[in-house]
Amino acid sequence: MNAIILHESRGRIRLKIRQKQMTLAQADLLEAWLQQKSWCRQVTVHERTCAVILYYEGDRQIVLDAIRRFSWQEAEKTTSLPAHSSRALNREFEEKLVGKVLGKAACTLFLPSPLRVARILWHMIPFVRRGLHCLLRRRIKVELLDALSISISACRRDFGTAGMVMFLLEVGELLEEWTRKKSVADLAACMSLNVDRVWLRTAQSEVLVPVSQIQPGDAVIVRAGGIIPMDGLVLEGEVTVNQASLTGESIPVPKRPGGAVYAGTVVEEGECVLEVKQASGQSRYDQIVHMIEQSEQMKSEAESKAANLADKLVPYTFAGSLLSFVLTRNVARALSVLMVDFSCALKLAMPLAVLSAMREAGRAHITVKGGKFLEAVAAADTIVFDKTGTLTHACPQVAQVVPFGGKDEKEMLRLAACLEEHFPHSMANAVVEEAKRRGLTHEEYHSKVEYLVAHGIASTVDGERVLIGSAHFVFEDENCVIPEGDQVRFDMLPPEYSHLYLAVGGQLAAVICISDPLREEAKAVLASLRTLGITNTVMLTGDSHRTAVAIAAQVGVEEFRSEVLPADKADFVAALRRKGHIVLMVGDGINDSPALSEADAGIAISDGAAIAREIADITIAADSLWELVQLRRIAMALMARIHSNYRFVIGFNGALIGLGMAGVISPAASATLHNLSTLGVSLRSMQSLQSSKQNQKSESEFKVLPRN
Repeated sequence: MNAIILHESRGRIRLKIRQKQMTLAQADLLEAWLQQKSWCRQVTVHERTCAVILYYEGDRQIVLDAIRRFSWQEAEKTTSLPAHSSRALNREFEEKLVGKVLGKAACTLFLPSPLRVARILWHMIPFVRRGLHCLLRRRIKVELLDALSISISACRRDFGTAGMVMFLLEVGELLEEWTRKKSVADLAACMSLNVDRVWLRTAQSEVLVPVSQIQPGDAVIVRAGGIIPMDGLVLEGEVTVNQASLTGESIPVPKRPGGAVYAGTVVEEGECVLEVKQASGQSRYDQIVHMIEQSEQMKSEAESKAANLADKLVPYTFAGSLLSFVLTRNVARALSVLMVDFSCALKLAMPLAVLSAMREAGRAHITVKGGKFLEAVAAADTIVFDKTGTLTHACPQVAQVVPFGGKDEKEMLRLAACLEEHFPHSMANAVVEEAKRRGLTHEEYHSKVEYLVAHGIASTVDGERVLIGSAHFVFEDENCVIPEGDQVRFDMLPPEYSHLYLAVGGQLAAVICISDPLREEAKAVLASLRTLGITNTVMLTGDSHRTAVAIAAQVGVEEFRSEVLPADKADFVAALRRKGHIVLMVGDGINDSPALSEADAGIAISDGAAIAREIADITIAADSLWELVQLRRIAMALMARIHSNYRFVIGFNGALIGLGMAGVISPAASATLHNLSTLGVSLRSMQSLQSSKQNQKSESEFKVLPRN
């Protein structure tokens, strides 16, 4: 790429690309290409000026070399562009808004009076039609209020007022449509698939290729636990697919050859080859947009309350106008009351505030699936954490192998790795990697392996039953015992580690101590959440009681539960809710899914299990738990803004009605002030929720932590 550096500071660089103009597609492509680089923290591409503002971390020379090697042709091959461009949407509505304002100004300044009147009468037709439609259906709604106020103004030959009311209403509708579409598009983009590469089956072998290279008709392989990247038909294999995110089905659906599968759903069991029907996951995007726009369950209570209150206030506005006319016999005063409509501001400002909050959360790498979940985050008094992968880094390592009953340490590690290599669990991977590190190879000398979910593994070696798993599984379910004389050695096991218990022939043979270090920020995050009103923090873990005690002391939770099963987590969350608590659940694994569903708002870690992300109501990035603090601040700021909007709308419009009835302001002034206040509260609702000081604090909190 041919570019020059316009300005530079530590971790920030502003570039000017040397080309005459940049298309919207090129701007999207360059921005997406930069965002996928590991050193990129934030990037903005301005297509009008061909400028790039890049925030990065790491070696400056690596960044400059990568930018220097950039080419549009190579970027198109390796980078997937979104099916719908937010940049194009912004450009479209910017042009519409500017055109409407300039058109209004030109008509006012240059059109002669007869033509202005004719234009106003022509513009009245849609408003009057909507009002008549409400009247014929015997519904007193805001459309009838608008039609009546515009028509009365025109009948009084006050065409200036009628024209201004229609102009402000049209601008308000345009801003509402723009903000809603932009917020929905940003949210849908966050919820769309982040699948970069897929396994493509060719005539020779399986090849890992960028998803952008996949075309309809290609054969793609998807294995257990993977996300289906594109719509297609199953060619080979049988799988069960979790489709809850799209269809609401709680039970996984079996799929056989010829069955249709959809992008974004998750393969729970089995493996299949699918024939791609829809490339790039475009249908997934459209399905999410439809879900966001149609799903009533995603609306917050505040939004529903505003919509209901707005509809209920319309008849009272009519009654106030009629009462004003009866008392004063003055049409102007009655019209001044009629021009004021509470419902416009209530119906417009509240959803805009919620959608803007969801968009702001998206910019902070937090995906929120609906306004009701932000409301739950703001009101929550209890937060429940899974341990592994949430409070810890989920990168366990073997710290120590303690043999029992005279067994050899290396042989026990070899046996454990032989069993664990069949299962892609993080602790199993740690055992296998430790065996490799020590150079311990093994033969498949066991019989068929039996995997018991959330318990452990069972098999047979040389005629003896071999078990590896939790203490609950080994000692309680399988009734294994500690070899005679080893009780003291068992009691001295270090409590700060998680323990995998290996038993052979009904006796404990070894304990593998697994370390999974806490996230550096975990303790500080919990402290910050307490300052923001969270009164109860809880940790749930499948580890032993001794490990749970040690971890709980380090992180500083008020309460913890150890050796819990997935159903136990869900039951615990349900019990808290029955006691009147508003509960947030934070987890990352398949075993956290029931509890995520049970909570008032389930929060998943972005690099956790796909099923957990699909079921969760909110997803945060894996880099740092500080995003929980950011989420709480955004949610609390949203509720504060909603309550502030209520007070302003009721107070200001109530004052306008009083002034109109007293004859202090004219109908034109009443309409102008009302519509300007509606636009003002709507624009305020679209602004950033958090102050610059808070944002700077959040940024500093993120900067002190290393990225994973």
